[in-house]
Amino acid sequence: MADGSASVDGATTIAADRLRSFIERVERLEEEKTAIMNDVKEVYAEAKGEGYDVKTLRQVVRIRKMDRADRQEQEALLELYLNAIGE
Repeated sequence: MADGSASVDGATTIAADRLRSFIERVERLEEEKTAIMNDVKEVYAEAKGEGYDVKTLRQVVRIRKMDRADRQEQEALLELYLNAIGE
């Protein structure tokens, strides 16, 4: 009669394999993320080399990611605050 330890060992092996799979996927994605970030840096460097202001480009990219309503609210608050301090 089997004592059940074989099925427990099998389940442990499956869980370990699944865990290893998750870790390896994250590691691959982290490598891809690093490669993509390097590509983004190269694009900004290229733009800078052609005379574009990188700080402004980054701001445009950030703004374009925003929802239109959120952006309008933020712009209105900025204008309100600037007016409040006399700017």
